[in-house]
Amino acid sequence: MRKSRSRAWRSPILNSVKKHFTAKNYNRYFVHRKPDFQLKKLFTYLALLILLVNVGCAKRGTITGGLKDTIPPTLLQSIPENYSKNFKGKSFKLVFDEYVKMKDINKQLIVSPPLKNEPMIMPQTAAKTFTITIKDTLLPNTTYSFNFGQSLQDNNEGNPYSQFRYVFSTGDYIDSLQVGGRIRDAIAKKPDNFVSVMLYPIDSTFTDSIIYKQPPRYITNTLDSLTLWKIENIKAGKYLLIALKDNNNNKYDPKSDKIAFHKEFITVPTNTLFELELFKEAVPFKALRPSLDAGHKFLVGYEGDPKDLKATVKNGSEILKTAITSVPDKDSVNIWFPRIKADSLQVMLEKDNFRSENWIKIKAQKKDTLSFSPKQTGTLPLRGSFGLEPSIPLSKIDESKISVTTKDSAVRFTTRYDEFKRLLEVDFQKNPVEKYTIQMLPGALTDFYDSENDTLTYKLSTKNVSDYGNLRITLENAKKFPVIVELADAKGAVKYTEYTESATTIDFNAIDPAKYTLRIIYDDNRNKQWDAGNYLEKRQAEEVIYFAKEIEVRANWDVDQPFSLP
Repeated sequence: MRKSRSRAWRSPILNSVKKHFTAKNYNRYFVHRKPDFQLKKLFTYLALLILLVNVGCAKRGTITGGLKDTIPPTLLQSIPENYSKNFKGKSFKLVFDEYVKMKDINKQLIVSPPLKNEPMIMPQTAAKTFTITIKDTLLPNTTYSFNFGQSLQDNNEGNPYSQFRYVFSTGDYIDSLQVGGRIRDAIAKKPDNFVSVMLYPIDSTFTDSIIYKQPPRYITNTLDSLTLWKIENIKAGKYLLIALKDNNNNKYDPKSDKIAFHKEFITVPTNTLFELELFKEAVPFKALRPSLDAGHKFLVGYEGDPKDLKATVKNGSEILKTAITSVPDKDSVNIWFPRIKADSLQVMLEKDNFRSENWIKIKAQKKDTLSFSPKQTGTLPLRGSFGLEPSIPLSKIDESKISVTTKDSAVRFTTRYDEFKRLLEVDFQKNPVEKYTIQMLPGALTDFYDSENDTLTYKLSTKNVSDYGNLRITLENAKKFPVIVELADAKGAVKYTEYTESATTIDFNAIDPAKYTLRIIYDDNRNKQWDAGNYLEKRQAEEVIYFAKEIEVRANWDVDQPFSLP
């Protein structure tokens, strides 16, 4: 089909050539001419014929339009001129050499000092000229900076006019000092994007609480790809330096925002580069109003840490027994109470400085029934314990009715029960390539409502040692102890943890083959977990150090990895 179209396309050209070579035309042009003229004319027509045939037979292709445009737009003029002094107007204009669009302008445009109202930018479609109208009353003798980030892009290819800043002063001079540094996350390997870095002047109105109430004097943003930051056009003076991953209101809300701060005030001018570590503060505990959940239990949402929460449930003057368990993947807990008939119950909650008292109406609900979900099925890892999650919290465990056996003998075991997590663990020494039977006879487990289990039997087996890998970490230059050593997977989930109070050699034996991220935590308060900092207490988060590269652990391999701590 394509070949026939090609012939049809070039046939008019060939036909126009052929008509000149009829007998009549041949005699006219060649026979009645002188020999040299005839020869010259013949070669001329032959060359023309070859050229036309080649053009007609040329391969057809798609028109590409040439090389891709990679040149950003050019700013031809700004009105008033950039870096103007004694700015008195309410707007300025930007004139470009081609049509420009403003992409994600609400995220990309950073105005320092911040404005209460977002400036109006017209038009909102692609244009060569934009007018930026300021709705605020500008401060006197102040240098303003409008950083457009990556928002200014040519309309066709999206080439950005990167980090363009329009600067003016409402006074007779432009502040020209600057301060810069780097953003890190206190616990995660990669920091958030769009982090705001702020300066608050230390003057007679300054208090530590100002960051909760007012926007800063100067601000910049890391936008969507940078960890380095720089605040320009600053006036000399003393400042509080903080960073926020916030909801774009430029004020600190501990419930939702991450914060980083420099412990001491900084003085500008300075040549120091400041590193700021973001963390999410542990907010004070607060419980929401309880509601009746399915079965005989309440559902209570909370803020903060629910550890050591105390609940008192009363039916009149009678205090009922309770159990508190977490709700997986939710900031909520269940408060279990006995199956009784009552119109309403009084629920009192307390933790630290929090107290609450509520009366909750009771109505018929579907009852919970006792069931069990094993954490492992089929294969039992050589590391760790066998886990069993009951649907209702347990009140009693009778180890005499629990057995762990192989085909040859009984195996000694211990049990641990975490009521808050609703998790029963059966721990015992495991051998490779072995089959285990875990059996729980009736009455081995008694739940909150005094129901007992039926016979439970779980058959599991272990893999060969050669199916796992071993990793030895040697800590070098550790400055203090204790230290938490963690291995995380590609998604950042911690898979294995070891705790050392003095040893510098830590073994992770029989771990799954994978690539791991290694980090250590200096556990300053010895509670065996990472703790965030606190702004008002001027306390930084516990220090976390990452190994520079991923560590690959392969099956049947032993990896010895030194970790030199800075």
